[in-house]
Amino acid sequence: MKHIRGPQSYDYGYNELTTIDDKIHNSLMDFGILKLKSGDVFAEELPLERAYLLISGEMTFEWEDNSVSVNRPNCFDYCPWVLHVPKDVKVTFKAAGDVEIAVQRTENERIFPAKLYTPEECASENRGAGTMREASTRIVRTVFDYSNAPYSNMVLGEVIGFPGKWSSYPPHWHAQPEIYFYKFLPDNGYGFAELSEDVVKTHNNSTVFITEKETHPQTTAPGYAMWYLWVIRHLDGDPYITPTFVPEHLWVTESEKQADIWPPEK
Repeated sequence: MKHIRGPQSYDYGYNELTTIDDKIHNSLMDFGILKLKSGDVFAEELPLERAYLLISGEMTFEWEDNSVSVNRPNCFDYCPWVLHVPKDVKVTFKAAGDVEIAVQRTENERIFPAKLYTPEECASENRGAGTMREASTRIVRTVFDYSNAPYSNMVLGEVIGFPGKWSSYPPHWHAQPEIYFYKFLPDNGYGFAELSEDVVKTHNNSTVFITEKETHPQTTAPGYAMWYLWVIRHLDGDPYITPTFVPEHLWVTESEKQADIWPPEK
């Protein structure tokens, strides 16, 4: 099915999941998973805007005249480190243990200052709290979007879905292509992703492509936490700013309208 890839295991090195010119997924982005072991060094210099999000591990980011050593024990309990660079900037990564990095690239002729986003800048935000008996309470960590990086052609963030709850809810859609990449805790967990009228089952290391204006709320099986990375590509002249919500379900965001378990008897 073209909308989902995986689950799958990844070898050390760069594991390509899609490319800018991929006509099947049409994400307009390169996206892949980079795995390094202790002592490995990875370097690249490309004519593309790039973002590198540390999923887990201890490593050193090097770019321009900077060298910063970072550690993220896991993606559930700790906020991310993310290096964001414009085209033609060389980056070098040195692993101090097993490291996993999500790589996002796209075309962008604008030149902007490279930036290493710290965990404090990617702080957790609770969304959905106080509504619908907490059925869609989740943690959202937005790294950068149009509000703080209008020079970028990309958006990047994470969501933590609690066991048995929904996220990316109420149902919404947008014209800009998006990719979700998943981790579960424990890693034999699973969830489901809505893609308009279709539903796909997600597992650890699944990738879902949302490229045809599908609505895309998510749900997590009881007993399992779900982390997913979300990456979006702005369209030329049409950047992603806010999604379009399905009107009939938008009422659930109003905290004073707590949902009954079932409609009251008449």
